Amino acid sequence: MTDALANSLSNRNPESSNSAGQYSGDDSNDNLVAEFAAVSAAMAEQLAGHERLIHRLLLAIITGGHVLVEGSPGLAKTRTVNCFAQMLNAKFTRVQATPDLLPADLTGTNVYQQHNGQFNFIEGPLFNNIVLMDEINRAPPKVQSALLEAMGEKQISAAGKTYALEDPFMVVATQNPIEHEGTYPLPEAQLDRFMFFVHVAMPGPELEHQILDIVLHENTLGGHAVADGPRLNNQHISAAKAAVAGVYISDAVKDFIVRLVTATRGHGTGGAEARAIEHAASPRGTIFLAQAAQARAWLDGRDHTVPDDVIALAPDILSGRIVLNYQAQARGISGREVIHRIMDNTAVL
Repeated sequence: MTDALANSLSNRNPESSNSAGQYSGDDSNDNLVAEFAAVSAAMAEQLAGHERLIHRLLLAIITGGHVLVEGSPGLAKTRTVNCFAQMLNAKFTRVQATPDLLPADLTGTNVYQQHNGQFNFIEGPLFNNIVLMDEINRAPPKVQSALLEAMGEKQISAAGKTYALEDPFMVVATQNPIEHEGTYPLPEAQLDRFMFFVHVAMPGPELEHQILDIVLHENTLGGHAVADGPRLNNQHISAAKAAVAGVYISDAVKDFIVRLVTATRGHGTGGAEARAIEHAASPRGTIFLAQAAQARAWLDGRDHTVPDDVIALAPDILSGRIVLNYQAQARGISGREVIHRIMDNTAVL
């Protein structure tokens, strides 16, 4: 990777490490990384303040993961995912979750055809590359459960048959804060299927000015979101997945990941913080953290992971996989705070 590209990536992603070890001899890989960087930059120009969310979406699509985005209404969560899908030239659908939504509204159902006297399966919204479940915690539990097989196995079962979902397949769900009325907390099994848990905060005055300028400029053009610019396709994503799988992850980094995750169960020096945890992170958290660290290293132009990859990603991967006990919740402690405390007490060996 060229120095200019490495610097460009670091500037766009404030969490990027400055570690040495960039690729230097694989031109096709450099070009692929550059194309992902160009898409990330183009999205960042249209979505002020959402660089971190954009980065997590890219990591998820090239690792086969899913993303849960939490934040108050009006923070451009839906807009970001819509823009992301257009940049990927992906088949995209948006499902607005409501209390009267049914599982068949997602998976599809058999419909009787009068002209031939047969039942034909009509595919539901899950038969797309990117599925946006808007305000997922407004859907009843039976609908949330309908997503489990699709997210975990990349397939759905309906009317006695199993249907494979097209690759890539990614669910991006948005969620209003639980304290808002009319919401259903997601069960632990559902939360564990997500790779990333990204919180979108309210913007400050300067950022709000940027958002206003972007929207007003789009209004003068008579449109919004994605203009002409760089695009990715399924071939890019498949090539990126293969490249990420080849990123070296050392025993030391793997050990660091395991110690972080098992600390949520009371093990190791960070295990003292587990006193605030009712349900700890599962091994899926270990796997997701390792895969995401590889993907982050690749996007940063490195052929190996470093502890900084794990440190940067752990809060967004582990915070949503733990459930705090009543005492911790009563004190107003968040899962993200507990993960940060575990990280502070877990040394990099």
